[in-house]
Amino acid sequence: MVRFAARVLPLMLVLAACTASPPPPPPISAAATSPATTVSVPATPRAARPRVVFLGDSLTAGLGLAPEQAFPALLQRRMDAAGLGYDVINAGVSGDTSAGGLSRAEWATEGDVRVLVVALGGNDALRGLPTDDLRRNLLAIVTAAQARGIRVLLAGMEAPPNVGPAYAAAFRQVYVDVAERTHCARLPFLLEGVAGEPALNQADGIHPTAAGAARVADHVWTALQPLVPPA
Repeated sequence: MVRFAARVLPLMLVLAACTASPPPPPPISAAATSPATTVSVPATPRAARPRVVFLGDSLTAGLGLAPEQAFPALLQRRMDAAGLGYDVINAGVSGDTSAGGLSRAEWATEGDVRVLVVALGGNDALRGLPTDDLRRNLLAIVTAAQARGIRVLLAGMEAPPNVGPAYAAAFRQVYVDVAERTHCARLPFLLEGVAGEPALNQADGIHPTAAGAARVADHVWTALQPLVPPA
């Protein structure tokens, strides 16, 4: 995380400085040339197949990548190769916070959803939003999904260094607390092994390249695999 902090802090400060008051600093997922939303579904939906939904921000949506290079798409290919019988829904929305994810969680999990991967919080941290709000939003998403019999994988994020060590520690603890309270599966850090690695990130130093997304897919698969038995 030291290398991650050293490389992303300058960019984050630039992003924050470039936004006029009163709007909040731009999120990690904002890009003038990118669509605000990226929600991918299979080209030929198969109603009989259960779904795995990835609820996240631009890191999930695959900002700067072709749709098939985003890590949820790579996990679809992995599951297809294993004959597991699931359709992956990429419900990643650029710029989304945990509150935004909560507002669309219900419709994002419509249908026969068996697993929900929650990968939110990066934009909360960049904006310095209260960690109590993050905790409340994530708890609401996870518990609502579990009430419908959906298995949940909670993917953690890390706060940038400019928010200070106290906030960073409280932010990290939110994911631990939510997982312990709901007994859902947890991936400590979505970008483990990718954050801070220049060869695995785009020019902004935040969003993974195609190679970085492949690394993220490998990392997520270690926690996701036990949740997706053959359908």
